[in-house]
Amino acid sequence: MAVGAALLLAAGCGSGGGGDSAPAGGDRPGEEAATVALFLPESKTTRYEQFDKPVFEAELKQLCPDCGFLYFNADQDAAKQQSQVESALTQGADVLVLDAVDADAVAPLVNQAKQKKIPVIAYDRRISGIGYEYFVSFDNVKVGEVQGQALLDELNRRGTATTGQIVMINGSPTDPSSADYKKGAHNALDGKVTIGREFDTPDWSPDKAQEQMEQAITSLGRDSIVGVYSANDGMATGAVAALKRAGYATLPALTGQDAELAAVQRILTGEQTMTIYLNIKEQAGNAAQAAVALAKGEAPRTNATVNNGTADIPSTLLDPIAVTKDTIKDTIVADGFYAASDICTPDIAAACTEAGLP
Repeated sequence: MAVGAALLLAAGCGSGGGGDSAPAGGDRPGEEAATVALFLPESKTTRYEQFDKPVFEAELKQLCPDCGFLYFNADQDAAKQQSQVESALTQGADVLVLDAVDADAVAPLVNQAKQKKIPVIAYDRRISGIGYEYFVSFDNVKVGEVQGQALLDELNRRGTATTGQIVMINGSPTDPSSADYKKGAHNALDGKVTIGREFDTPDWSPDKAQEQMEQAITSLGRDSIVGVYSANDGMATGAVAALKRAGYATLPALTGQDAELAAVQRILTGEQTMTIYLNIKEQAGNAAQAAVALAKGEAPRTNATVNNGTADIPSTLLDPIAVTKDTIKDTIVADGFYAASDICTPDIAAACTEAGLP
């Protein structure tokens, strides 16, 4: 994990650097910059621009006011992300925090960093095929298990678990987290429900999810679908659009993930059963703390080791939290993820009052 003597002298984080966000500067002779580069995969999922990036940047600046910060979003384009990583290395980045578009194909980029003795943090998505310094994410198999169990519980509550079929809309096949979510969901659902159709959704695209849901309705018949496993809230948005277009008076049970604002509002109005609340503030803050530690040549704090098929990666895995109508106030609102005023727009005021939200 050594970063090189030129990185940080004395206090650990010096002046200089540069990037999409202007770096803080310093004026102490003999100190050089530690510049941290953050790479996020896309912007269709609202969490990345709304939470991951600003929380990471704020925590970095609090821990290391003089650190430089470079930020890149790949817009779900693996080739673009490759160029961004190469650009950051050229600009002198000292630590890379990489949420890969295609986590199975970025080993050569990690190798470029390793050759320059630049540590790499895999953020949110596990990178395969090469060793690196640190991984921070959530227990993704557990995420899928929690989603699947919540769907099953709702089907049992409605008395439809054995009377119809469910549709599974999984995440992007290039994101290894998707396979974990899928595995966990199948752990909870297999043998207890009938899975009528199952899809893997390129790019986690809500539009593609809508098309898949429309295909499932046509294939299975509207009246036979009693539940939808959606791996995240963005795709749940697409599924809801397809279901409404098909004329469902009452929507089937429906899962999600990421606690997107629109999904939280759907939960309040009964259009979505649950979402997974990932404490992104904790995740992004943890990644910034690890980046500063690595910049100082120190090992980040960990609570797990994850084997990526090539190496055992020092890791921190955070717990997912299931959120339903009854728990929005005590989770998302209590943590300041959203204010009640953000959620409770006039058109859902009655649903908010029923849920105990002001």
